[in-house]
Amino acid sequence: MTNAAPSIQTASQVTSRAMSAAGLRAFFNIAHDWKLNTEAQMTLLGKPGRSTFFKWKSSPQTADLKHDTLERLSYILGAYKALQVLLPDQRAADDWVKKPNTAPLFGGKSALERMLGGNVGDLLAVRQYLDARRGGWA
Repeated sequence: MTNAAPSIQTASQVTSRAMSAAGLRAFFNIAHDWKLNTEAQMTLLGKPGRSTFFKWKSSPQTADLKHDTLERLSYILGAYKALQVLLPDQRAADDWVKKPNTAPLFGGKSALERMLGGNVGDLLAVRQYLDARRGGWA
């Protein structure tokens, strides 16, 4: 007979896992729509280890993401939503991230290239640019 104590999850742990799972599921759908390879996906998520990344991909419900990763997901999901509003044609919205952009923020490169800079600030900059083009936060 073992004396193992039952596992007790707090409400914040359950909420964190639920947010993590929902965010990852949405992210992997976006990555599919944007046709991102594994390396690009890992960079956008903040470069988790490969085994961690593939565990998140196969079992998002088991993830309990750190604040930095949740913040990254928030910016990516917000950028995706803004593109859907700005460019109602799904293909045009998905292709936009890979097209060269002459806006000063991008300097002739694509939004994806900017986001792949690896810094959370790069994701924020693209999100803010799209929100401004859309007419503000919503």
